Amino acid sequence: MKETIILGNIITMDEKKPFAKAALVKNGVFTYIGSAEEAKKLACSDAQVLDYGDNYIYPGFMESHCHGHLAGYRAIGQANLMQAGFTNYPKYREIIKDFIAKNPQRNFYLAAGWVENEEYVTKAYLDEICSDKPLIMQTGGGHSMLLNTKAMEWAGVDAEYAKKWGYDLVHVDKNGEPDGYICEGPVFEITPKLPSSVEDIKEYLLAWQDIAFKSGYTAVGDAGAEIVHRDAPQAYQELQNEDKLKLRTFAWMYVTDNIADPKAEIARIAAQRAELGGEYFNIIGPKAFLDGVTEAHTGWQNQDYLDQPGYHGAERFNDHDKMVQLIVEANKEGMSVHVHSEGGGATHYMLGCIEDAEKITGNLDQRNVLAHLHFVTDEDVKRMAATGSVPAVAPLWTPKVPGMYEQEVGFVGQELADQAYPIKSFYDAGANVVFHSDYPVSPMMDIKLSIYTAEKRNVPKELYGGALSARNMDEAINREQSLRAMTINVARLFHQEHRMGSIEFGKLANMTVFDCDFLHDDIEKVAKANIIATLVDGEEVYKA
Repeated sequence: MKETIILGNIITMDEKKPFAKAALVKNGVFTYIGSAEEAKKLACSDAQVLDYGDNYIYPGFMESHCHGHLAGYRAIGQANLMQAGFTNYPKYREIIKDFIAKNPQRNFYLAAGWVENEEYVTKAYLDEICSDKPLIMQTGGGHSMLLNTKAMEWAGVDAEYAKKWGYDLVHVDKNGEPDGYICEGPVFEITPKLPSSVEDIKEYLLAWQDIAFKSGYTAVGDAGAEIVHRDAPQAYQELQNEDKLKLRTFAWMYVTDNIADPKAEIARIAAQRAELGGEYFNIIGPKAFLDGVTEAHTGWQNQDYLDQPGYHGAERFNDHDKMVQLIVEANKEGMSVHVHSEGGGATHYMLGCIEDAEKITGNLDQRNVLAHLHFVTDEDVKRMAATGSVPAVAPLWTPKVPGMYEQEVGFVGQELADQAYPIKSFYDAGANVVFHSDYPVSPMMDIKLSIYTAEKRNVPKELYGGALSARNMDEAINREQSLRAMTINVARLFHQEHRMGSIEFGKLANMTVFDCDFLHDDIEKVAKANIIATLVDGEEVYKA
């Protein structure tokens, strides 16, 4: 029986025993939490000792909404445009050309991290960079992309395609021919067709696992494991079978807009769960997009956009009866439904669907997830808690970003823009709040900065040259609430609170070690905290 003694300042997130100096781990689970002297007495003579000294040990942190395959793909398989900062088309050109020069063997090129602004570019911009092979440039958020001529030919984006989807989603020139720009539905139809083998995907997932461990995460929620490629679940399973996957992944499978047969779709997902699921990869439900994002005029709002009267955004999955059926069928299989709900209108619609589904199922603890939650009315905050729904919020998104904030004000008005991204209100209403990063769609996945921005609603002055300012301080929360939103609350979301999320007897020995007391140290010190180690099942999977 393998035993390990863990020594350090342990913050357990267990209300009955919040602090300890030692833990004993046997075969990957905690068997004792308390004093160092007692742990040494209980351990066998040859027990391993991991002594972290004056550092602080937390339950393994968990990320509730990210995209594993995409994260690995962007790390090692694509040209990374995020290094250009905000929109910089000359710099984008340099980055893409350099990537192509370093990867001449590839037959297909993808660049990601494009930030759109008022400067409009078409396929001609990409054709100048690469005209003989398909080249696609995708926004960091993943809801829009630009294709060169070869990529349009590969994807079948022609006049008929534009007519089928509509000119809001497939832009055309004055002759009615697609100009290379597409968004929303067409993007999510084309993205899974991007060429990757299962072996490629496995390589990307291992790169993602390294990123997650280095960041301090021990378990994650993959919000649409099939979005980037339909073979990603198979790749997860193969890595699990090869004993290479140690990042526990709880996945929701992608459901297309207004799916024709919700019952059949849940049956498909349940079959995948039975076939592919295991200790480190679990399928826990469907994921759907209700809308897009406010900055692209596709967030589904409760009101019209100020600059587009008569238009309130893109309603993607907007069939009430089908969503109710999806929730009901998922409930029968013990699964939750996870939705992208950015605008206030999308959230209001989804809560109505959940309420009607709960009248049928009688289950007020299904733990359906609404992620992003840019704008939410006071009424809908209360409905979130009343329905047992889980708000997945992003404290890293709360500050006012110059340019983007002013754009937002122009779209929805200053009053609404200043009320964005509620967090405290959800806690006050009694909801099970969880943090998310949406990595790599959003470029930061950072535990210490999530704690900082949740309290300050801003980033440290050293970041972005001090150009950002706080937004909506009424929604700031305390440190303990932040820690819960990345540990035990996420475990509840995954229906795993009996196995993880706190350092308690019988739970999995997942831990993250930092050189900072997140509960008591000065908040500016928190922002500079360093990760020391990440442990899964009592073993170090990352050490600084």
